[in-house]
Amino acid sequence: MSTVSPEALDRLWSELWVSLASLLRSYTALHGLSGNRQATVEVDDGRILASHGGRWLKLTRTGAAILWEQSGGGRGELEMTETGRLRGGSGEEEMDMAAETWARDLMRELTRELEQ
Repeated sequence: MSTVSPEALDRLWSELWVSLASLLRSYTALHGLSGNRQATVEVDDGRILASHGGRWLKLTRTGAAILWEQSGGGRGELEMTETGRLRGGSGEEEMDMAAETWARDLMRELTRELEQ
């Protein structure tokens, strides 16, 4: 059980949310370099939307809980931890690893579309 106040936890979740958005911006930019492509990442207190062309990734946050959904049909639930990791059904992972995977999937789908 956490001894941190609810207000402090709310601030922590907000800071981690902004960090996750920043990671998505960085990784989508990195994965778009080879094709001179750039994704748009919009963020507010409860939603992150990363998009490029017709593809998108939407993250919705309530407290520490995150619902994610991809235009290709992928979706899931995660929870931010006080240590800045994401916890899901298959365990915990670093936030930057999740952001990189989402960005790679988003930009990889675009690469396939451009090749066709």
